[in-house]
Parts: sequence; structure tokens; C-alpha cells
Amino acid sequence: MKDLLRTADLSRADVDLLLNTAAEFAKNPLRSQDCLKNKSVAIYMTKPSTRTRLSSETAVAHLGGTPIFIRGDELQLGRGETIADTAKIISGYCDALIIRTFAQSDVDELGANASIPVINALTDDDHPTQLLADWLTIRETFGSDVKGRKFVYLGDGNNMSHAWLTMGAIMGAHVVAATPDGKWAPSADVVAQAKKIAEKTGAKIEVTNDPEAASKGASVLYTDVWMSMGDPEAERAEKIKVLAPFAVTDNLMALTEKDSIFMHCLPAHRGEEVAASVIDGPKSVIWREAYHRRTTIQALLYHLTRGELAGN
Repeated sequence: MKDLLRTADLSRADVDLLLNTAAEFAKNPLRSQDCLKNKSVAIYMTKPSTRTRLSSETAVAHLGGTPIFIRGDELQLGRGETIADTAKIISGYCDALIIRTFAQSDVDELGANASIPVINALTDDDHPTQLLADWLTIRETFGSDVKGRKFVYLGDGNNMSHAWLTMGAIMGAHVVAATPDGKWAPSADVVAQAKKIAEKTGAKIEVTNDPEAASKGASVLYTDVWMSMGDPEAERAEKIKVLAPFAVTDNLMALTEKDSIFMHCLPAHRGEEVAASVIDGPKSVIWREAYHRRTTIQALLYHLTRGELAGN
């Protein structure tokens, strides 16, 4: 496995290895500070970022490498140079590429033409690096055995819902996506793929339109912003109205297990997708979750540059 382009690229063994290594980096961030010594990693982002940029640059530095941050308007891609040519040029200068952008097809093309590892740090379709941080946080909280537990995503059927269903399937978990019907539901293709993975792993995949039924007995309630980057502003009023029943409130949290937690990939809009009393309350683990963006990207760089991930 050269790249991490999609969550579905990962096998269960890959995820376990990455989480074990990330847990070690959480305890000792500098334990492998010669891994990228005298090497550089390009970090190319066409979408604004807080956690992804800081975690990526810090991860590279902790491994002894030099992060090279590139904004979307700083490459010749904007003036017509092809993605394939760009991938080959970056491969000649750098030892890995982390990309955060809109189209999944752009990331796929970069991976196909780069000779170095390419890591998808978010597209409109998927968010694999976030899910690694999420599952490390889940494992820290509940341990490795998730039998009998239910993990629920509520809200927009976006890239996060896709990654949530896919990673849950890989991990053999009972995962639920509670979203509206129609254009804000998860992709049917992604749901079908998650169910196919679940056939091999024993996972249970559910998609529902009932947030209360989904929340009942859950160990995790997870949500994301309702208006993502690139969403048409003209749809805001309609979208917020449709998604309102899926907001994570104290009432929904009261339906969950006693040891349940609240998770959010951030940034958050208190009073919209989540109540302030929930995200700032005792069940919230958002800061530990955000911290693990660094530990898991560090683990990804460590293993991908060493050719130690098998792939699915």
C-alpha cells in the first residue's frame, strides 16, 4: 500500500497497527525523530484548515522532517499544469504528500502519478485521517472490544458520514448514520460498499432517518457542521431546517448509555448541530479527539514511508 486515498483502502490490520503506533506517539511524540531526517513532506491544501494543517506540520516535524506548506494558489495547477505533471514534480522534491482538497478524483490522480505516498487529508467524499483519530479516541475510551456497542453519526450525509460508515465496517462495529432522506443522505454507493465490507468483518451498518431511535443505547454520538466548505449558501435555510431534528441535544444524549461520549470533528457551531451544554459538557471528548489528528498522521507517515501497510 503506497497511499491512503480513501478510508476503504485500509484493512483492519492496518488500522490496528496505525492506532498502536499513534498511541505510542501520544506518549512520546519524539520516539521516531529520525524517521524523516533530511526528508520533506509537501502539505497541499486548497481548503482552509486549523487541525489538519497544524497536525500535519507538527507530525512531520516530530518525525525529523521538514514540512512544506503549499496553498491552492501557489502551484501552477491554477494556470493549467496537469495533476499528473504536478504529482511527478512533487515526487522529485518530497518524500510524501498530504493533500486537503475538494474533488476525490484529484487525489486519486495524484496517487496514480506520484511515486511517493499520498495521504488524503479530506475531500468532499471522504476523510480517512479524521477517522483514525476518532477510532483512537474510541479505543482509549472503551478499549479494543466494541462488541455490543453502537456508534452513531447524526446530521448531514457528507464526507464524514461516508468515512464513519466505512471505518465502522472495517472495525467490525455497529455503526449508524442518522440523516435526512434525499439529497442530504449518505451516498448509496458508500453505504453499499460499507455493507459489503461488513459481510467480511461482522459489522452492522444502519442508515436511518430517526435520530431518537439511533441515539437510544448508543456509546457515541458524533456530528459535523451542517454547512461544509463549498456548500451553496442559497441552500442554508432549507438545509438547517431539514437537519434541525438531528442536532445533538441533551435530550438525545440522555438516550445513550451511561458511559457514552460525544464526538465532533470540528469546527463546531454551538446551537446549530450541537448544543453548547453537550459539546462543553462532561461527555465531550473533542479535545482529545483533535489531539489525535497529530498522533495518527504521524503514524501514517511513519508506516507509509516504510512500506508497512498492506492495504485492503
